[in-house]
Formats: sequence, structure tokens, C-alpha cells
Amino acid sequence: MSTMIPTNGLKAWLLASRPKTLTGAAAPVLVGGALGWNAMHDVACLFPFAMCLLFAFLMQIDANFVNDYFDFKKGTDREDRLGPLRACAQGWITPDAMKVGIAVCTVLSALVGLCILVWNMQWELLIVGAACIVGCFLYTTCLSYMGWGDVMVLVFFGIVPVGFTYYVMTGGEWSATTTIAGLSVGLVTDCLLLVNNYRDVDQDRVSGKRTVVVKFGKGFGRIAYLCCAIAGPVLAMIGVVRFPGLLVFPVLAWFLYKEMCHLAGRELNRLLGKTALYIFLFGSVLAALIVILA
Repeated sequence: MSTMIPTNGLKAWLLASRPKTLTGAAAPVLVGGALGWNAMHDVACLFPFAMCLLFAFLMQIDANFVNDYFDFKKGTDREDRLGPLRACAQGWITPDAMKVGIAVCTVLSALVGLCILVWNMQWELLIVGAACIVGCFLYTTCLSYMGWGDVMVLVFFGIVPVGFTYYVMTGGEWSATTTIAGLSVGLVTDCLLLVNNYRDVDQDRVSGKRTVVVKFGKGFGRIAYLCCAIAGPVLAMIGVVRFPGLLVFPVLAWFLYKEMCHLAGRELNRLLGKTALYIFLFGSVLAALIVILA
């Protein structure tokens, strides 16, 4: 147990929220917001955009709390863990306090979701919000152990946040461009999960966690990382904004891939941070280009 971080203190909760992971939550909403702004050019649509961003942040923090608590209870966060330290495993936050944190985050997420629903009177969004909350729990408790993590990222960090941010900003519209944009962001965001699974492949195998890297090997994990990091920007350039400058991202992806090939164990945490930055830069640049060029 750490003596430097007071148990259940503010710093402990900040660390448990994993601020660096919020880039993955922000990127798709920024892209969906840019598409929505282009369709409406109405200041009034900025409120539902802000609510979508807040909902995404709260759901990401909730997912992090759920992951922290249930991995601790399952014994997945053992002493041989290679990734960043976890709050429950380190004693920074007690399990009972974490359950309260999960409940608070879930309720706040639901309230923000209801604000979006009431603002637009689109009751079908109730199903979308419920699916996000249920998915948040199912991911850690079972789906990630069955190898469905990458699909979950593609859906809930790509198509859903991009598509439904656009949907609420436009009053119920959807477009092929929105779907393509969601896929492109989801592919890039999956790189973050692939780094985690690549680093933890041996520990996951012992824990019975059947990630794609466990199933198909580390070589497959490296290639999947490179393909996702390249495919996202290329797809965006073809189907969202025809701007050749986006090809700088596949070049950056190649350098990240080469670094991945030469790192092992805890060294890969450096790549984790760089990948999070790559995701945020891609989402921010794509959103800016949509507003400027589309």
C-alpha cells in the first residue's frame, strides 16, 4: 500500500480516473461535433455537443473505475502487472469507496444523458445511453475476456460517439460520412487497446483473458496496431475530407510501430502515452479539417 497517496483522497481519485485515457473519449465527440456544426451552423447545437462531450468523459471515467474495481476483485491486477498502477490494487482507494465512485459516475452519466434526451425530445436516445452504460460494465466483467474488446472500442469509441453527437446536434440525422468518420476514429482508438494487450499478453494468458494478441500472438498484435493506425487516417481522407495532409499520420504510425517492435514490458507504457497523443491529434486535426474544408 502506498504511503505517498492518502487513501480515498483527491489525488487517489484523480489517478483512478486515468486522465490520459480521456483523449480517447474526446476525439470521436470532436469529430462528430465538427460534422454536426457543418450541417447546422447554429450556435444552439453547441449545447448538445457540450453535453455529449461531458457524457463521454463521465462514461470513460466510469469505465476506468469499473475496470479498476472488477480487475482487483478478479485478481487480475497482480504484483506482476506491467501497466500503470491501479487504485484498488495499490490501496489508494478502498473497494467499498470505489463501488460508491462507480455508482456516482453512473448516475451522473445517466443524468447528462437525460439532459440530451430532454433537449431534443429524441426518446430513442434512451436505448443508446442504456447500451453505453451496460457496455461499460460488460466490457470489463466478461467481453474483454472473450476477445470482444476491439469490437467494443470500434463501436463505443468510434461509430456511437461520432454518429450520435452528429445525431443530437442535427435533430436526428445520420449520414454515410458520419459512419465513415466513426470507423476511422474507432480504428485509431483501438491502437490504445492493442498496446495494452500487447504489453500484457503473458499476464492475460494466465488470467484467462482471450484478447486478440493472446489468440494470435504478438506479431499479429504489432501488425494490427500498424494497420489500425494507418487505416483510420486513410479512410478519413477517402470518405470524410479529401486532404492529402492526413497522410502525415500513417508516417507517424510507422515510427510508433517501429518503436513498438523494440520495446517490451513496462517500456511499452511510453508507447501508450504516445499512442494516446496520436489519437487526440488525429481527432483534433480531422475535426478542424472538417470545419475548414468540408
